Amino acid sequence: MSPSGVQKERMVAEDMYVFSSDGIILSTPSFKPYPHRHPKCTDCAPIFMKLCIVLDIAGTTTSRPFVSNILFAYAHYNVGKHLAATYDTAETQDDINLLRSQVQNDLDQGVVGAVPIPLDYVGKELVIASLVANVESMIRADRKVTALKQLQPHIWRTGFQCNELVGVVFDDVPEALERWQAAGIKVYIYSSGSREAQQLLFANSNYGDLRKYFCGFFDATLGNKDETPSYIEILRTVGVDRPADMLFVTDVFQDAVAARAAGSILFLI
Repeated sequence: MSPSGVQKERMVAEDMYVFSSDGIILSTPSFKPYPHRHPKCTDCAPIFMKLCIVLDIAGTTTSRPFVSNILFAYAHYNVGKHLAATYDTAETQDDINLLRSQVQNDLDQGVVGAVPIPLDYVGKELVIASLVANVESMIRADRKVTALKQLQPHIWRTGFQCNELVGVVFDDVPEALERWQAAGIKVYIYSSGSREAQQLLFANSNYGDLRKYFCGFFDATLGNKDETPSYIEILRTVGVDRPADMLFVTDVFQDAVAARAAGSILFLI
């Protein structure tokens, strides 16, 4: 909170708390190659850079109200239209199959808001209606499930293509990215949103296509952001020799704790 008691949309520099660690890895899970390998720091520069930066999105590069009130709202109000327009495509059928599996699991677990999805022979309209009900419920609950994270960028893609959406980043983000790139610092994104969603946002930002500033994108398929092994895997993937050579920037305390336990230096904003 600011001194006036009003919640700030984004903390400013003097509100930042800097946490450092001694670089000790507290746990070492068995190595498992990440399915989409990103360039290592040593691959991205002629000499090994001492620091890689990993950025969160919501609350870090982009305001949380934009994510919830614009992106999530757009998916919420356009899911039915999207499914009806693309129902017979392979991509949407794959999305539907994943949703069916998630919803069945939710029904088995008694998750509130889950409703059965009828089989196709009942009629496309009824199938879509049940899918919409489930997706809207997932969005309201801010579910971090793969079925939702896979579908949302497919809806947003249409919004960006039709100029109904623009990816809004904070005004200081492009300047910071350009400065880091000029200094040879490699920057990555780690967000609960899918890699496709991340790239859509930065490709269609209010400052143009910003993807050229990033060496790679990590999402929840790597692991949850509040779990230390996720950050250990990022360290291995980007090729950082010492955990303290990676800086993680976030506004989520639980994620900061997990990154710090992996030995990363971090900014909690």
